[in-house]
This record gives sequence, structure tokens and C-alpha cells, in this order.
Amino acid sequence: MEQSAYLNHILKPLLDEKAAFYNRPFFIETDPISVPRRFSRKEDIEIAGFLVATIAWGQRKTIIDNGFRLMELMDWQPTDFVKNFSEKDLKPFIGFVHRTFNFSDLEFFLFSLKNIYQEHGGLEQCFTKPYLDTGYIKDGIAGFRKVFIEILYSPRTLKHLSDPDSGSSAKRLNMFLRWMVRKDNAGVDFGLWKGISPAHLYCPLDLHSGRVARMLGLLKRKQNDWKAVEELTANLRKLNPEDPVLYDFALFGMGVFEK
Repeated sequence: MEQSAYLNHILKPLLDEKAAFYNRPFFIETDPISVPRRFSRKEDIEIAGFLVATIAWGQRKTIIDNGFRLMELMDWQPTDFVKNFSEKDLKPFIGFVHRTFNFSDLEFFLFSLKNIYQEHGGLEQCFTKPYLDTGYIKDGIAGFRKVFIEILYSPRTLKHLSDPDSGSSAKRLNMFLRWMVRKDNAGVDFGLWKGISPAHLYCPLDLHSGRVARMLGLLKRKQNDWKAVEELTANLRKLNPEDPVLYDFALFGMGVFEK
């Protein structure tokens, strides 16, 4: 069977069905997006989403629990906390750890977020402004990273801030961007950022989605790196040019819940 026939007549109906099944509110309960879903204020959603996306590797329950712990330490007011905290306010955070992400990493992330919201107009501006220059999400991520590390930082902390220019798949940043940019009637993603087109998003790629994508013939590259992200997303755009990342729900759901 020709590839186009396979994509349009076999693969697309399957992925549409699976995406519709997983792109529903029940998905939220066991997903890190449940943390920013506790908020209604735009900036609270952004900050909560960015922090929980940062620690989104390992067991899903642990990710969610630690995400809620961070929000509790901020008195459930992440924007007010980030904009106004001082060094002494970080004492309750000292024992925080999520796998290799520890207090020293968190301290830098909080100070960098404070700089971003006080001096650069917030996370949306930091991603959107460089993206608009080229229409390429990779440039949006690069521009954001440049701002994020303009304050003094520890080199070890950089491993928690993905860099596609170094080959990283940037799974967590692409997932965060999906949350902020995609908008449909399903009630999962937020669609808060209007300056970035959903058509330009890249699919978050991890072990689960990569394994399923290779089984389905959507991905040939063996490494889960940025080139693989580009290859996978290019094939997903053939199925849905306006919203290719919709199929993240299908690939991830099939990989995690259906094994």
C-alpha cells in the first residue's frame, strides 16, 4: 500500500479515534496538566504549568504530587509569590527534590521566573516574540532560554532546561507549549497564547510516544532527539496540518494506557 493511502485511510482514522478518546477531561486526573488546571488566572496557569512541566519525568503520581506541593508552598498564589518573593521566603522550599531536580535548581528557576515577569512581560512574551520573527517554535524556545539564563546560574541547572539546538527533543517544553497554545472544545489544553499557531507546534516526544510512532511507521529515526521530533511532527502534519499535536494524545495514550 502506498504511504499516502496508508496515512489517510488506515492511520488517520485510528489516530483520530484515539485522540478523541484521550483528549477528554478524564485524562486530566492522571496527567500533570491537573496542576495548572486548579487555577483560572492566566499568569497562575502559566507559572504552575511551567514548573510542573519542568519536573514531568518519572512516575506520573509523583510528578503531580510534587507539583501540588510546590503550589502549596506558594500558598496557591504562584504569580504573586514569583513576583514578590525574597530569599527568606524560600526557606520552606529547601527540602524540595524531584529526582535530580533539587532546591538549588528550583531556587534558580524561581528567580529566573521573577526576572521574566518583572522585566520581560512574562512567559508568553519570552516564547512568542522570538517565534514571531521566524514562525519556528525552535527559535521561540531558543529565545526563551536566552532570557531564562540571563541571570546568574549554576551550570548543573541547565540540564533541566532543554536545548533543541544541542539536539534535545525538548519534550517538556513542547508539552508546556501544547498546554498554552492548543485550543479546542475538549477542555484539556488551555489555548491561552494567541500569538503562536497550533499548526507550528511540535509533538512532545518521549519513550512511550516514540515507541508507538515507530510501530505505526510515523518515525524511523532511532534516537529520541530534535531530528526525531521534526520527523514525527512532519508526518503528523500530513494527517492534520492545522493541529498536528492533537495526535500527542493518541500516541501517548496508546503507549501509556494501552501498552
